[in-house]
Amino acid sequence: MTKLRHFRCQDASPRSSRGLALSAVLTLAMVGCGGPPNKDSPSPRPSNTPAATATATAGTALAETRSTMTENLKVEVVGLNRVKGRHLIAQIRLSNTGTEKRLPWAGEMGDHTRPLGEIKWASGIGVLDAQARSWLLPYKPVGSPCLCSDRDRDGLGHFIDPGRSITVYAVLPAPSGNPTTTTVVTPVGPPMLDVPISDEAPAGDFPDPDAEPVTTVTRRLILPSESLDKSEETADDGKDLQVNLSADVLFAVDKATLTPKAKSVMARTATLIDASPATVVTVAGHADSSGTDAINDPLSLRRAQAVQHALTTLLTRNGVRFHTEGHGSRRPLYSNDSDEGKRRNRRVTVTFPKPQPTAQNPGATTTTGATDLTGSTKADGQPIAMKVTGLRRLPGGLGLLTYTITNEGSSEAWFRDLHHAQDWEAYKYQAATNIRVTDAAARRQYLPGRLEVPTDNGTDFYCACTPLSGVRISTEKFPPGQTREFWNLFALPDTATTLTVKIGPFRDLHVPIR
Repeated sequence: MTKLRHFRCQDASPRSSRGLALSAVLTLAMVGCGGPPNKDSPSPRPSNTPAATATATAGTALAETRSTMTENLKVEVVGLNRVKGRHLIAQIRLSNTGTEKRLPWAGEMGDHTRPLGEIKWASGIGVLDAQARSWLLPYKPVGSPCLCSDRDRDGLGHFIDPGRSITVYAVLPAPSGNPTTTTVVTPVGPPMLDVPISDEAPAGDFPDPDAEPVTTVTRRLILPSESLDKSEETADDGKDLQVNLSADVLFAVDKATLTPKAKSVMARTATLIDASPATVVTVAGHADSSGTDAINDPLSLRRAQAVQHALTTLLTRNGVRFHTEGHGSRRPLYSNDSDEGKRRNRRVTVTFPKPQPTAQNPGATTTTGATDLTGSTKADGQPIAMKVTGLRRLPGGLGLLTYTITNEGSSEAWFRDLHHAQDWEAYKYQAATNIRVTDAAARRQYLPGRLEVPTDNGTDFYCACTPLSGVRISTEKFPPGQTREFWNLFALPDTATTLTVKIGPFRDLHVPIR
């Protein structure tokens, strides 16, 4: 068994800092410091032993959420400690609040952006690093998927018995900027906001990521938006803006001469470059999979050069240099298997450092539209109700939308409209992507955030929202009377106070930002 040096729990008796097996970690996390396990916290047993489910550490929860998929599964943050100024230890209590059924936990807590064979660990516990615009997950040591609770190794068993709890942990990087609070994310339910970070030693015994080589696991968060006329789409990763100008708007078919409409489309991009600290701007032409490289490569380069020349005349400041490229069809953003995917792939991409955000007025809030944030539709003949429960502004230009879906009928119903988005091909798996947030005044709509995951063959994108595939494939199946809460991360315009929210087939709602 791999042996690691561990963090010592506060006020623990002296012990060697080496040679503590990971199999002992969770027992200590459950009972805290200062003594052996009591009769309510049994020692770890084989994972197929039901009695491995134990009562969790007593303590006040710092935040809580509920599983979207599994009724009666409550998730609470019971510890969030910064160690050595660089690492974070998160302790999560999972409770079965029901009275009849045992609940599986490992599939729910596994990171769904990893291979599906690695979902038995608590690898999905993470935090949002708003400053770096990234999603931080547990470290990955050599020979193990994550520095976190393991179902088999820690003797947790497959299930949580009714009325019982377990505590799982994850060791991950601390968010940048030394914040006093952060957003804790899990695959289970909506993110938990404003969770306080303690700089005190954690109560428990946890593996030290400095004791052996570990890999930092991060998912870059991309926040896309697009103009209502679909002439351009912008992706914001917190550092750079990537503005994808539609080639169908800029050029005639197989041509590299700008159309009369092109100048008005590029005017916004030029304004953004003027407002940015950019000294170098990259302009890259792209094609869909139609045609051959002999046609697409030179055409995409000529189109990039045409955009570069036009932008040069639109800029109002000096000191900006351009670099032009033509990539043909080799860098698609979407699948070329549909007309919509091909349309989006025919583009000229302009990339530059993002402008500084507009200063916000803290007093600029409104309650307009807050009195009626509901909608209704039908699925499988059953009445389906929707209610927006919040649109919160987070640090770093992020926004969190939460909403509930309820089957108000007398029979079971599948409500599949949450994943029937036009851009479903942009994501690796099905998720609640059929959501749009619109700033009508700016004529701009915001799409769900995307988690960027590098792979051996390129890049996969996962929705920063409620997943609806894999072990969560039945999330859209509603028994009579059941309510489930869903969530999405978006970019939010700096000065808006109310936005139009469109969720699946429900009516448009005017939702205030809190």
